[in-house]
Amino acid sequence: MSDAAALPGQPRGTVVSGPATARAVNVLAPNPSAMTLDGTNTWIVSEPDSDLAVVIDPGPLDDGHLRHVVDIAAELGKRVALTLLTHGHPDHAEGAARFAELTGTHVRALDPALRLGDEGLSAGQVVTVGGLELRVVATPGHTSDSLSFHLPADGAVLTGDTILGRGTTMVAHPDGRLGDYLDSLRRLRSLTVDDGVHTVLPGHGPVLEDAQGAVEFYLAHRASRLAQVETAVENGYTTAQEVVAHVYADVDRSLWPAAELSVRAQLEYLRGHDLI
Repeated sequence: MSDAAALPGQPRGTVVSGPATARAVNVLAPNPSAMTLDGTNTWIVSEPDSDLAVVIDPGPLDDGHLRHVVDIAAELGKRVALTLLTHGHPDHAEGAARFAELTGTHVRALDPALRLGDEGLSAGQVVTVGGLELRVVATPGHTSDSLSFHLPADGAVLTGDTILGRGTTMVAHPDGRLGDYLDSLRRLRSLTVDDGVHTVLPGHGPVLEDAQGAVEFYLAHRASRLAQVETAVENGYTTAQEVVAHVYADVDRSLWPAAELSVRAQLEYLRGHDLI
């Protein structure tokens, strides 16, 4: 879920369903909103020469969308063999149980409450299906259960809501924590520097071809917002609502509730580090 509309310096574009890399195809869910941007990106991921596919984030409980994902996979000559979740927010995970019924697959996630089947997911695991390799990367912060999936063969990472294709993401306080989120961004930066990741396949918005630039933008944006919140408190804005009205005055008011969650996370971070 996004906490802001497109910001200056962020890439702009229109998301369309279709191939994004040699191994990843996007099927856009029909749930556009201020919070979900163009809609949820459901990803079909597979080796080109395999008839087995993994689906990441089936999306909302929309039977038409879920069946469309199955149909697109079939058109590609693929059978969905596994469902993975980046996190448990409804726009990503609400349709997972129904999708599992349609495909006969297990659902694997970090949160045990979201799993269907015996196996979960944990950081450092390598998921293999039909020759495809996905490496599980812990990226908490947006939520405590947020994961990303490194697709080394394409130099890509599927980031869920940790990095979006447009705008920035919220830290969903109290479940999400800013310190965790900053650590997760640094972890993703390491993938771009050390592991050849150049493409971000986000949970919402267009594909980003400059992964390192995207991570650096997010880190700079967070540092800037954190400094603004600190200054606002020093100037007498004491409640989260007051800080939002002051710091996020340039953001559409429909996004202020999400911004308030991020501000609460920032205030907790600043207090925890004795900065306010």
